[in-house]
Amino acid sequence: MTALSILNVQHLTKTYATSAGQLTVLKDISFNLPAGATCSILGPSGSGKTTLLGLCAGLDRPTSGSVLLNGITLGEAGEDERARIRNEHVGFVFQNFQLIPTLTALENVTVPMELRGDRTARDLGLDLLRRVGLAERVDHYPAQLSGGEQQRVALARAFINRPKILFADEPTGNLDAETSAGVIEIMLELNRSAGTALVLVTHDTDVASLTEQTIRLRNGEAV
Repeated sequence: MTALSILNVQHLTKTYATSAGQLTVLKDISFNLPAGATCSILGPSGSGKTTLLGLCAGLDRPTSGSVLLNGITLGEAGEDERARIRNEHVGFVFQNFQLIPTLTALENVTVPMELRGDRTARDLGLDLLRRVGLAERVDHYPAQLSGGEQQRVALARAFINRPKILFADEPTGNLDAETSAGVIEIMLELNRSAGTALVLVTHDTDVASLTEQTIRLRNGEAV
């Protein structure tokens, strides 16, 4: 791994035992992502995109191969250590917004920092909501927000811990085309201003074209 690399993946393979035998969902994937760079994982449904993202983020362990995240070999880390690494270095955005329905937009954004006892959470949360265009919606609950607004709250939450890398799994999968374009634009702008690397799972070639690097998957293999 180079000194300026945030993510280094080497010969990553993931196999599951099934009733029909061994099922290999990822086979021999290698790539390197420099700090601050952007990368898409592109492919049809079932091609292994989400599995690859989960392995890169330390949510699961590979059958073989290695993942270095910010210089740390994830496969050698225990569950608690991987959780600590994610809390300190990683942001997540998912297709399902995963907001807490009983908390306001601002409270949803500040949860990660408040769990760490950081007293600057409110000011930073207000700033992030302003930057994603929701300055007037800070006291609204998720049910009072549109899908695009909920995903922008999720984006603000993902950046509040100042992650070194953001993993986004089909972040616009539940949104219409116009709303999707706005969310992707905001996400890339937040990435640029924060110097955060991005790994973006998508099946949309137009979205993938906006990142600097693209990994195309088909049946678990890079093509």
